[in-house]
Amino acid sequence: MRVALAQVDCVLGDLEANLRIAKVAVAQAAEQGAQLVVFPELSLHGYPLGSSAADPIPAADERLIGFAEEAGIAVVIGFREDAGLHAYNTMAYLDGATLVHLHRKLYLPNYDIWEERKHYAPGQSLRAFSTAHGRMGMLTCNDAWQPFLPFLLAQDGAEVLLIPTNSVDTRAPEILDSHAYWRELLRSIARMNQLWVIFVNRVGATGHLEFWGGSSVVDPAGDIVAEAPVKQEALIVADIDVSASRRRRRELPLLKDARLGLLARELKRLIDEGGDA
Repeated sequence: MRVALAQVDCVLGDLEANLRIAKVAVAQAAEQGAQLVVFPELSLHGYPLGSSAADPIPAADERLIGFAEEAGIAVVIGFREDAGLHAYNTMAYLDGATLVHLHRKLYLPNYDIWEERKHYAPGQSLRAFSTAHGRMGMLTCNDAWQPFLPFLLAQDGAEVLLIPTNSVDTRAPEILDSHAYWRELLRSIARMNQLWVIFVNRVGATGHLEFWGGSSVVDPAGDIVAEAPVKQEALIVADIDVSASRRRRRELPLLKDARLGLLARELKRLIDEGGDA
């Protein structure tokens, strides 16, 4: 499978402008023979702090479906989803006019300057999904920092993990170096779950936040096979052999003895003892 990582900027709250940006990236990806193009988190709406005037759109919005149908290749793109009473930070996997999968961000940072729970409700489900190019899973930014989520997707058969992100330079690098932490995290996720990891971060700025890019592709052995530059727009194209995940799992069968019943029992015990359900 040939995948394109669209490391783009976006305009906060301007859906039409962001669709135009996405269409240019899709056209460039198609010219290079890409079969899938992955955009960052919230690439159609931007990342809000404080109040946001961005109107959410339903997953079946004709502008979104029309964009994907016109693309001619599979597209993963992020937006603020209108789901009636709630809005979600949502990623959609679209293949032509077909909505293959929706992932609603599960873990919404709500500390320091972050206030995603002010704008979004957390998602309530996690599923791997089948595509024309193999079985995939999706996590949005902070989701990937929960170590059990990639494991669950791998147990559900995911061979490729998509991680669209809005990651910024940290204000206190002595406490957290975003670049280094993400690099090591992605390599660990790929290695321990023996799958491909496709990480797509945005660039540009919103207010005082500066997004650093550095999108990358990591193979099932944890090796970085493609990487975008820092703090500049880029379209990176990489060829990945999805079957390499299955081969790696046969060579080193780390995942087959998961003992899911044991995990379920211990999780229930922790919840019964007052853990957050």
